[in-house]
Amino acid sequence: MINLIKNIGKKSKKAFSSPINTKKKNKILQDYNQLIVKNKKIILNENTKDLKNAYKKKLNENLIKRLILNDKKILDISNSIKKIIKLKDPTNVILEKWKRPNGLNISKISIPIGVIGVIYESRPNVTSDVASLCFKSGNSVILKGGSEAFYSNRILSKLFRKALKKNKTNENFVQFIEIKRRSVVNILLTKMSKFIDVIIPRGGKSLVKKVQDLSSVPTISHLEGVCHSYVDKDANPKFAEKIIYNAKLRNTAICGATETILMHEKIIKKFGNSILKNLEDNGCKIIGDSKIIKSYGKKIQRASIKDWSKEYLSSTVSVKSVKNLDEAINHINKYGTMHTDCIITQNKKSARKFLENVKSSIAMHNTSTQFADGGEFGFGGEVGISTNTLPPRGPVGLNQLVSYKYHVSSKGKIRN
Repeated sequence: MINLIKNIGKKSKKAFSSPINTKKKNKILQDYNQLIVKNKKIILNENTKDLKNAYKKKLNENLIKRLILNDKKILDISNSIKKIIKLKDPTNVILEKWKRPNGLNISKISIPIGVIGVIYESRPNVTSDVASLCFKSGNSVILKGGSEAFYSNRILSKLFRKALKKNKTNENFVQFIEIKRRSVVNILLTKMSKFIDVIIPRGGKSLVKKVQDLSSVPTISHLEGVCHSYVDKDANPKFAEKIIYNAKLRNTAICGATETILMHEKIIKKFGNSILKNLEDNGCKIIGDSKIIKSYGKKIQRASIKDWSKEYLSSTVSVKSVKNLDEAINHINKYGTMHTDCIITQNKKSARKFLENVKSSIAMHNTSTQFADGGEFGFGGEVGISTNTLPPRGPVGLNQLVSYKYHVSSKGKIRN
């Protein structure tokens, strides 16, 4: 099996060595989009196979929710590809240029990264998003989807390869590993450093931790999305209730969902309880600290220290009272995962302090944390969200899938 995976790596390297111009890239993506629309019934049939297996294996509800494809989701996939087509090609762009007193002319030029390996779970749309983004940015991609979405992922990758073949382009720009065994992941992480330039994991904590611990290839990843929304003493009550409801309950299964609400102690009785009641009335379980429990006046579970680090990915939220803005920032920096954190306030000075001092890769003001998404950022989609300290950080879209090199020229200059 190792030789089979290495052969996939060799094919990716070979494909990458034949650059494609922007016009051809966009033509291939247009054909891919048309093939998805044309083959919608086939895609849905393949997805049905995955769903039957998921129910048979009694997978968690949040995993099944991510797995489902329908007319709307296929339309979303199509729209995402259309957006990527419209975006500027991020390669071969002069990022900076300058002339030195020593006579050197220096340009910083964007280039593709190379071969990108993506290991992911559940979501079939990741196949089309990732393949389109990697291809448009000049990279070849090796896809290792989760076994729960095997048939959906396989058909979406086959259609991309069909679009490549139609345009007389190396099909191996996009390869999907059709082996379900988990040992494939170990091989990708430990035996493929000669063939893969970067690995991006998209999935649960156990997958991402495994990648971070084992990979001999550089990674772009986030371990968890323990996201916070802090309601400041100067928050607009209507804003706060609307934002918190959306940040927690719009879609509880995504990494940008708020998992901890922090409330300034001065607003708890004024309108904090109203925010919590709105959540509870809509099926959200509240886990609160002693001040929240005392103020709310209803039986809710008491929070433990472990709750401040939990990514629930369900209709459960932990709530903590804080004395001031500094305590909120310190709590986020201690228990958060540098994903997405928000302050709700009308005080611009407080907002600025929050945005500058939380360590998050995405810091927000008066905005639902559910906007932590490459599509919403205008990136056309995302390969994932990075909470690495080194760049790229936040949503990894088209412009984050490139590296750069320096072009240096002179009129025969030699160094003294």
